[in-house]
Amino acid sequence: MKQNFTVRQGTLDGVEAFLRVAQYRSFRRAAAELGVTPSAISQAVRALEARVGAALFIRTTRSVGLTEAGARFLSRAKPAFEELVAASEVARDLGQRPTGLLRLTVPRAVVPILLEPLIASFCKAYPEVEVEIAAGEELVDLAAKGFDAGVRMGQFIATDMVAVRLTPPFPFVVVGSPDYLSRHGRPERIDDLRQHACLRIRRSNGSIAPWSLVDGNKTVEAIVSGPLIAHDFPTMLGAAVEGMGLAQVPAPIATSLVKTGKLVQVLKSFAPMAPGVFLYYPSRHQTMPKLRAFIDHVKGRQVAAGKTRVHVDDKRTRGTKTR
Repeated sequence: MKQNFTVRQGTLDGVEAFLRVAQYRSFRRAAAELGVTPSAISQAVRALEARVGAALFIRTTRSVGLTEAGARFLSRAKPAFEELVAASEVARDLGQRPTGLLRLTVPRAVVPILLEPLIASFCKAYPEVEVEIAAGEELVDLAAKGFDAGVRMGQFIATDMVAVRLTPPFPFVVVGSPDYLSRHGRPERIDDLRQHACLRIRRSNGSIAPWSLVDGNKTVEAIVSGPLIAHDFPTMLGAAVEGMGLAQVPAPIATSLVKTGKLVQVLKSFAPMAPGVFLYYPSRHQTMPKLRAFIDHVKGRQVAAGKTRVHVDDKRTRGTKTR
């Protein structure tokens, strides 16, 4: 059954006119304040009285006073109207300049290597914007959960999202600790993984992700096994450092550990490429100044850093939702 609105249409019509007349006890002064004619103010008040069902003013040729109904209406309407005006000003302020709370949902792995330096410089540049980072692997509905934007690898972003590139494409690498490799040997072919402890990750939909590799032009999904199932890449990477087994992770999060010798990359020729990491959000038309400022800041830092022609323009990713 169709229900009526709680506030009937037109209920607020004439309220501002009433408040101005009550303030000045004059229809003429109220009209001058609002920039309309006294006749327009009088008509607005009469229409309000008709809807309320009671006279709100006592009018004589010399003065204007409030009736008891008018006094009671004033005591409740004035603070309520002032709150509405204040609410409009707050919303207008958020829509005109970068301010307020910017909420981002991001994977744990990208926080230390990508977001920490970016957020630090952004907060310095825009002190009126507060940034909240919710780190987790689950793909959330941005609008339903109240997030302004998210950060994910391109293949996990829905095609109806607007995306801004944060990194170039990168490989998914297989790594193991020197200790593990000295005990179990280095795999040379994809089939060799059957004899190795392979650390795995559980997707947000509950399934355990196979390892994806490439053999020439062919993509191979290897069903592997091992002692640990993690819910995020940093946990799996830490287990690999401790010698628990091999891990397949995004190359950027393993780079420093490979350089310091804590991990060794294997099966290099079989590493598949990922499209990279993107900032994504629902619509250009709904972009608030705080998010637009963050997007511009991302682009500005990429240009300033002299990235090798990374495309930082808005684009629509064409990855499939696999997670």
